Amino acid sequence: MNPEQTSSFAPIIAALENQQVIAYPTEAVFGLGCDPDSEQAVKQLLALKQRPWEKGLILIAADYAQLAPYIDDGVLNEQQRAAIFASWPGPVTWVIPAKPQTPALLTGRFNSLAVRVSDHPLVQQLCRQFGKPLVSTSANLSGEEPCRTVAEVQQQFGDAFPVLVGNVGGRLNPSEIRDALTGELIRQG
Repeated sequence: MNPEQTSSFAPIIAALENQQVIAYPTEAVFGLGCDPDSEQAVKQLLALKQRPWEKGLILIAADYAQLAPYIDDGVLNEQQRAAIFASWPGPVTWVIPAKPQTPALLTGRFNSLAVRVSDHPLVQQLCRQFGKPLVSTSANLSGEEPCRTVAEVQQQFGDAFPVLVGNVGGRLNPSEIRDALTGELIRQG
């Protein structure tokens, strides 16, 4: 980790704490993220993306414990849990039943939530320093290609947009999405 990357965490954490949307590198593209517990920040992210709230969002985390407040782990059997843990940290997103108190802005029209434990070192560090998961959706304006560099993020969202400086991982496609209860493939990775 070079000093430039380490020093860039403080303003990003401050932006998250101030209910702002940020951009950060993930395994394949830059993600847009915010505090999942801030209704203001989530609404801002949905407006930026021109994304209907009904679609639901993904939470990205440093570890499974960060996701526990949002998902109903009790409905998973050992086999389902083993399948999830075998793929994490990594580029597989699992749709897991949500706890009743999980905000509808996160779950959308569903009673489940899409969650992922990332293996990207900057995402890991960001979630650890912030102390919780982040909302995660690809960093691009509606109709534009997802950003793969800091320059592309600044081109689409402006020079003042808070961006965690770093490189995306080597993956070409966004994360695979699977149903945790059935194992069914929802989106190819």
